[in-house]
Amino acid sequence: MSILNKRNAVVGWIVVKVSKRVVKKKAADVTPSAKTGGAAAGALAAIGGALLFWRKRSGSTDE
Repeated sequence: MSILNKRNAVVGWIVVKVSKRVVKKKAADVTPSAKTGGAAAGALAAIGGALLFWRKRSGSTDE
């Protein structure tokens, strides 16, 4: 009996399809949605970047 046959190929194809679906579902559950965490995280990052830029600009007196 050969290892590579039609039955094993179909079983492997089904496993790959189901695995992809499960991984995509888990990834979608982990990432924050645009309505809740995405906007808040973006705003927080923008504020942090602005504060860092402002701090560096006010601290340098090399003219």
